[in-house]
Amino acid sequence: MNKFKNKYRIPSTRLQNWDYRWAAAYFITIITKNREHYFGEIANQRMALSHVGVIADVLWHKIPIHAKGVELGAFVVMPDHIHGIIIIRQFEDESGNASAKQLPETDDEKTLNKSESITIGQRRFQNIGKNSLSSIVGSYKSSVSKHAHRLGFAFNWQPLFHESIIRDDQAYQNITNYIHKNPENWPGKKGPALS
Repeated sequence: MNKFKNKYRIPSTRLQNWDYRWAAAYFITIITKNREHYFGEIANQRMALSHVGVIADVLWHKIPIHAKGVELGAFVVMPDHIHGIIIIRQFEDESGNASAKQLPETDDEKTLNKSESITIGQRRFQNIGKNSLSSIVGSYKSSVSKHAHRLGFAFNWQPLFHESIIRDDQAYQNITNYIHKNPENWPGKKGPALS
């Protein structure tokens, strides 16, 4: 197992040749700890939100207020998870230069790249980056937890989150339909199959 700063860590499931600040649509799934039904229950193929479910719903829709150049696609709160589409329109560096793709390397990264071949994913741990997918989702998860706990509700997320880059219009439409139909397809047990 790999070590980072002399500590064992789980290898990243993120693509190593992709910078998650790049313009793209991302399908996100975030699961509650132990798949507890913190967000409510499905009744007659419709989601009945609990208080924590309402918090998760409201704060998701506030993401574009806090994350520059971000839009939202389809979204659903389920009993033990959320599905949503986050669309990053462009990356803007610290000097205000907008780019939809490759980010410029710092002098340290240029030196490091000459001495050894490292991937974008390996550089990701050095600087997670403002407005990266991880920072957006991390802020969302933190806000939901903070508000739920402040109001006295028991709540915890499972660590990490699942993501996939949406490659084309057909995939976008398929994922949008999947998200919208999720309550209808709920199997009535904890832990729906994600596909």
